[in-house]
Amino acid sequence: MNTGLQLDDKMKKIFKPLHIALFLFGILFISACSKDDYYEDGGLAKAEFNGTILEYLESKPVLFDSLVQVIKLAGLENEFMTKEFTFFAPSDPDIKQLIGTIRTGGSLNTYLFNMGLDTIQKLSDIDSAIWRKNLLRYMFNGKNKLADYPQIDYSLMGTYPGQNYISQSGNVSNIGVVFNDIIQMSGTTEVSRLKYKGYRQLHLSYFPDASNPDVYVTYPVATSDIQPNNGIIHVLDYNKSFFGLYPGSQEMIEDIAQSKR
Repeated sequence: MNTGLQLDDKMKKIFKPLHIALFLFGILFISACSKDDYYEDGGLAKAEFNGTILEYLESKPVLFDSLVQVIKLAGLENEFMTKEFTFFAPSDPDIKQLIGTIRTGGSLNTYLFNMGLDTIQKLSDIDSAIWRKNLLRYMFNGKNKLADYPQIDYSLMGTYPGQNYISQSGNVSNIGVVFNDIIQMSGTTEVSRLKYKGYRQLHLSYFPDASNPDVYVTYPVATSDIQPNNGIIHVLDYNKSFFGLYPGSQEMIEDIAQSKR
């Protein structure tokens, strides 16, 4: 009898920490599942969407309501519904920044007003061919997730150069993944650094002039690897981008101004 009791005591000692460990694991698992699927550092484990690229954009009107209108104005609705491609998506703040008001420095409407031309009151005031030309710069053939792109280090381009890709507009962009460092700080002093061991973030670098590869504009991706049925979406960081990819959207502004003359 005593032997049986001793055995029970031993089993309790074994199972008690096991139960605690399983309980803690369950809490961590539930907590992890409750977090957002992706983060602004570009990290995304999985974000499948049962619908087309256009339907995904339509499901996020806060970020993409104007973009969806532009896609339709550009005559690209069918492509976004049926074709397979990778889309580096600009978002509505980029479009609003482009158009601006007559008092917004550097905006399209300021430029048109100063030139004595009609300002833009609605998205359809811009020629559909101009919308199409600029949207195609964000569209690349094939389905490529972050893991499909090579590493890029802008301080060591000879070693980690990323790779050049031709968009559906025919323009050249370099696409690569920045492997960030893990840095341990003590106050304002760096204690240690683990090279390339931090989070990975996708970047799109646009060449305004393909014959001059030393001049490019780099745009970081805020959210990567969104997976609708017919492609991959990488959402650009609207705080650090210009619609049309050209610096300051200047090329697009001049094209619109020319169309108004």
